[in-house]
Amino acid sequence: MLAKEIIQSRRAVTRIYTCKAHMNSVQCQMKGQLATLRVAGALSQSTEVMQAMQQLVKLPEISKTMQDMSREMMKAGIIEEMLEDTMDVLEPEDIEEEVEEEVEKILWEVTAGAIGKAPAAVHDELPTAEGATALPQQLEDEQEEDLEEMRTRLEALRS
Repeated sequence: MLAKEIIQSRRAVTRIYTCKAHMNSVQCQMKGQLATLRVAGALSQSTEVMQAMQQLVKLPEISKTMQDMSREMMKAGIIEEMLEDTMDVLEPEDIEEEVEEEVEKILWEVTAGAIGKAPAAVHDELPTAEGATALPQQLEDEQEEDLEEMRTRLEALRS
């Protein structure tokens, strides 16, 4: 009788361990399902947010606005270049001589005439190399090309 009870109690302990393992398995499966539900909820919320953003942001309108802004910036750049070229043309060529004269007058006043005793500045030209005479022609050609390029860009913007 005692042996039967020991065997039954051992079987009961084995069943208890089996039930405990099953319970742990069920608990892990429920935690996994809960995590899956949370991920699904987060994905649905992010989908809603993305749909709301898509409704707020109209890609064709943004693209058009960016193109318009690009055109305006290009126009501003061309206008600025044209103004600089105009100002360069309007600037008198003999302004350097006038500036030099003014500097000499100011130095004369500041040094109380002592600057007049100093030797005059040397204005000799440096010897020129053979390629140096071709350089001004190259600069002039480049300026013509730049001017032509600006004209074509301006015409492209107008159309």
